[in-house]
Amino acid sequence: MPKELIINETYNESRIALLENDEILELHIDRSKGHNLKNYPLVGNIYQGKVVRVLPGMQSAFVDIGTDRAAFLYIDDAYIPTLEEQREMAEKLKGYQQELEAKPGKIIPDEMSTLSETVDLKFRPNVKIQDVLKEGQTVLVQVAKEPISTKGPRVTRHITLAGRHIVYMPFIEHAGVSRRIEDEVERERLKEVLDSIKQEGKGIIARTVAEGQSYKTLKADYNVLNKTWKDIQKKLEKAKVPSVVHIDLNFLQRTLRDVTDDDVDKIVVDNKATQKEVQKFLNKYVPSMKGKIKHFSEDKPIFEHYGIDLEIERALSSKVFLKSGGSLNIDQTEALVSIDVNTGRFVGKKSLEETIFKTNLEAVKEIAYQLRLRNCGGLVIVDFIDMEKEEHRNSVYEALLEALKKDRSKTKVLPISELGLVEMTRKRTRDTLVRTMCEPCPYCEGTGKIKSVMTVSLEVIREIMKTVQKSGKNKVQVFAHPEVCSLISGDEFGIPEYIEETFQKTLTVRADNNYHVEQYEIYSNEY
Repeated sequence: MPKELIINETYNESRIALLENDEILELHIDRSKGHNLKNYPLVGNIYQGKVVRVLPGMQSAFVDIGTDRAAFLYIDDAYIPTLEEQREMAEKLKGYQQELEAKPGKIIPDEMSTLSETVDLKFRPNVKIQDVLKEGQTVLVQVAKEPISTKGPRVTRHITLAGRHIVYMPFIEHAGVSRRIEDEVERERLKEVLDSIKQEGKGIIARTVAEGQSYKTLKADYNVLNKTWKDIQKKLEKAKVPSVVHIDLNFLQRTLRDVTDDDVDKIVVDNKATQKEVQKFLNKYVPSMKGKIKHFSEDKPIFEHYGIDLEIERALSSKVFLKSGGSLNIDQTEALVSIDVNTGRFVGKKSLEETIFKTNLEAVKEIAYQLRLRNCGGLVIVDFIDMEKEEHRNSVYEALLEALKKDRSKTKVLPISELGLVEMTRKRTRDTLVRTMCEPCPYCEGTGKIKSVMTVSLEVIREIMKTVQKSGKNKVQVFAHPEVCSLISGDEFGIPEYIEETFQKTLTVRADNNYHVEQYEIYSNEY
């Protein structure tokens, strides 16, 4: 299906949306224009860093890469196996794959399955972090995940250089093909091409856009990346520690490289300078896109014209309504996203089971859409409405897997449990849409709730009683929110009169609109 890439530039913000049939496939927002990119750890940047702390209990280490916060390096990303170890692991993998062909459904051990991934190649050896890294050691690392919330960047020693069609790996000997290329004949062809291109001891992976590309095209891409790696090695000879030795493409270029393919029918840009930059980049790397770039010159903002702003507003809400009248309640925390499916106003026309089934099926598409749009990551728990029929549960699960195929981020989904729950993980390398565009409410401190006026009033009364009993002073003053003051001094409680009659002290209640509902102060003094 034809796709459109919509690019919006506003001062120090860049926004890019990939649309397919008016549905947002991907949304990217960047606000780093005003930053010094040398000091901002973008995904793909490579640093000469120094190990500042090794944590045996967490099998990880902190690495100073010269940015505001130290980077986190986990054992899986810290250990680089020798060439002999890699080849031994590759032979084991072949054996397991042969067993899979003979006995479909056989479970591959974790350390084997990770070797078959297209990009996330990780080795899980029986080694300890303290045997791999020492404090003060100089290490070459690459940013795998940008800083998120209070966490610093996550880095890896498994360096990868991404080109238009391939990914180059200088430390891992491996030839792989993207899983999104499903045609077995094409996979075999690409594998043969990769084997003929790559050098001994190096790795290469064919990206999805490599499908159908010639040997000449892939070889040219490989040569560029190989030269880039040689340039990095030259920089290392004179590089300080810590320092950046390679800065990846900027936000616009990186998105164009990763998102555009032959299916993109049109690129619409609302800024003349950006249009020239896009044209220049595509002429060099994606010449097939020539003539597809259009300038948007209407008075209405481009994201409003295409309905993207409205979708962003929906994505910032915790409740999303379905067309049938059902709804999703989406709650995002630091490492967990919970999604609750409700029938809402949808009552169906047949049986309750059929109504529930149709609601869950409709929810599946919206869930996959919202996960992409919000860039949710980590553990995701989906609470579907309970379905009695196993065939319905299987249908909803298969529909979810199908809907997630549009997602470029890696996902892993477990079948629906008897309780109607689906556990899944989704990988992300950048912050979520909500955290990019919002900040915690200073009033409720991000909880979404505050104490009621009655609760606060009762707390204040208890503090007043404590103060008048302990203090030898004959006057007590309370400063609080007007609603709290009204309740304390009103007829319902009559606290000032009670204090005067019982303790022969004067209570003065003063309202202040500047006070938070939960905020109050109590003073005692003499006349």
